[in-house]
Amino acid sequence: MHPVPPREPSRRAWAAAVFTLLLAVALAVPAPAGRAAAAAACGSSDAALNRPATASSTENASFPASAAVDGDPATRWSSAFGDPQWIQVDLGTVQEVCQIVLAWESAYATAFQIEVSDNATGWTSIFSTANGTGGTQTVNVAGKGRYVRVYGTARATQWGYSLFGLAVHTGSGGGTLPGGGDLGPNVLVFDPSMSASDVQSRIDAVFREQESNQFGTARYALLFKPGGYNVNARIGFYTSIAGLGRDPDDVTVNGGVTVDAGWFGGNATQNFWRSAENLSITPSGGSDRWAVAQAAPFRRIHVRGDLNLAPTGYGWASGGYIADSKVDGQVQPYSQQQWLTRDSRIGGNLNGVWNMVFSGVEGAPAQSFPNPPYTTLNTSPVTREKPYLYVDASGAYSVFVPALRRDSRGTTWAGGSTPGSSIPLSRFYVARPGDSAATINAALGQGLNLLLTPGVYHLGQTINVTRPDTVVLGIGYPTLVPDSGAAAMSVADVDGVKLAGMLFDAGTAESPVLLRLGPDGAGADHSGDPASVQDVFFRIGGAGPGKAATSLVVNSDDALLDHIWAWRADHGSGVGWTVNTAANGVVVNGDDVTAYGLFVEHYQKYQLVWNGERGRTVFFQNEMPYDPPNQSAWRSDSPGGYAAYKVADSVTAHEGWGLGSYCYFNVDPSIVAARGFEVPDRPGVRFHDLLTVSLGGNGVIRHVVNDTGPEASGAGTVPANVVAYP
Repeated sequence: MHPVPPREPSRRAWAAAVFTLLLAVALAVPAPAGRAAAAAACGSSDAALNRPATASSTENASFPASAAVDGDPATRWSSAFGDPQWIQVDLGTVQEVCQIVLAWESAYATAFQIEVSDNATGWTSIFSTANGTGGTQTVNVAGKGRYVRVYGTARATQWGYSLFGLAVHTGSGGGTLPGGGDLGPNVLVFDPSMSASDVQSRIDAVFREQESNQFGTARYALLFKPGGYNVNARIGFYTSIAGLGRDPDDVTVNGGVTVDAGWFGGNATQNFWRSAENLSITPSGGSDRWAVAQAAPFRRIHVRGDLNLAPTGYGWASGGYIADSKVDGQVQPYSQQQWLTRDSRIGGNLNGVWNMVFSGVEGAPAQSFPNPPYTTLNTSPVTREKPYLYVDASGAYSVFVPALRRDSRGTTWAGGSTPGSSIPLSRFYVARPGDSAATINAALGQGLNLLLTPGVYHLGQTINVTRPDTVVLGIGYPTLVPDSGAAAMSVADVDGVKLAGMLFDAGTAESPVLLRLGPDGAGADHSGDPASVQDVFFRIGGAGPGKAATSLVVNSDDALLDHIWAWRADHGSGVGWTVNTAANGVVVNGDDVTAYGLFVEHYQKYQLVWNGERGRTVFFQNEMPYDPPNQSAWRSDSPGGYAAYKVADSVTAHEGWGLGSYCYFNVDPSIVAARGFEVPDRPGVRFHDLLTVSLGGNGVIRHVVNDTGPEASGAGTVPANVVAYP
């Protein structure tokens, strides 16, 4: 039994008075106008007042759970001195919860969640923070449940958790957020009736602004209604070009959709954050150029000719992704070092440099790694193509959600329109920069899906996705920045959530994670309708200082990861070993998770940690951190540093195809990594076509996988390969 710590009566009375005053003020402040008003409008009465309350523990009999909901600001609940602890209240019926007011005693939570439930068994998080400040906290939320729980995971003091008051406000107050609406000023919609010169001039204006605007805040989507266009669309940073037809051939660009690297002296290794989708290209001269690096997907494209993946002059290019596309001619990598092509059809492939992977691709070259460096899977195990915006037969916007496929091969549209289902835009909340997380959560709580239009979204709390089959779709690289130090987005352990087309950018207050797919301990079976994360990218630093312990945590079973780039910045502003800190890029805890195209770079510990069973990765591209100041600063407990790809020792089944890791320790080139891949030695853990590279001899990777494979070292930049392990 712990001694009861003394409490100062003056401090308790002060806190109680502050709670009473702030609660009155919070209920008296007029609601803001417009969209925010609908989110903020909330019932004035306290639905938790004198309702049954229970807790995980009490400090002693003087501090029961009921004291937090009795309306008396002089009484309080206080827990035992340990983590985690919780208090919950039964509202009596299922209600819409829109605001929580917490009046903490000096023993407050620095990290906690607010959760709702219909049955006090399965809980859904509607708010989380890792930077609680105590005092009186008024939290606007959006959720539905009979039970409300405050779940604390970290304490500010050595004592327990202590609340003078837990107030719950319910009802929307008559406010309802609308679905559909205008796509905003940074979405340019083109019609075939427009003159070619007008279309070209508008595209060129965007390109001039975005060609070298690597860390700017401008974002654009260029959308083309069905028809033909005689233009050459050059695509710069944070620019998406897409057709608005039901299928790629509904929109034809006669000219080109072009990415080159003139802005960077012919070097395409920094051509990030741009995309092309859902149209056909008849290229001038017979060849289209798409010279990109990471985070630049090429989806649902029909190229009526060749596709060149290198910049003019054949300068460096490093990393890219094609899916659900058809190239009538030849794919020509030239200097492109690594690439994944999935579920497509190509007329042929010219060459390969280090790591070219084909999964479910008709016309792909035969398996031949490492010479040529082709890894070829006949089919992809389980896939779902990315949702996309289109114009339906009535001229209205809808979002199409392609159907799940198993053992897939070739495009979804080869035999007709892509199978799947349509959702009208009226069932989406069309978010714009300036919308708060509370507003977005209110819209999601109404049952709306979410369309994020181009721009930067600063978030004061976590966006919570709780409804099964919710679609969260971004166009034009919407960027989510968690300013509070909480997660930017959290997804419940439910079926079929689709997240696609967005960039998570770490804020200056360290977040424990930027995107959490499924709560910790998730275990529901989603094999029939898995969640999917597609063209979702993460950035720690570069645009300014940012910190996050982990970028992506996958707790849900059966999830699909389809083109992820998690990047701790190696250039830009806010960059340095102690400045843009981030331990891990991706952590997978769920079972039966399948990943295509994992690009994970420069994190300070393991780049990827896989704890779940029966995981599968098709294509992995990694660079270890450039900037450890010395060997012990990178990892003090081991002279061998951190592997790029770590499969937990407990895992009994895991498989990977076409995986590469590179080192470039340019701050201290004497640094040695013991291995690129660290995995348990079990028959069920299998890898195919692995490689490591020392870029210009800046550092050494001693072995490819565990203690197997040759050393990667020397200025020749020659890959060290392992064809099969074990």
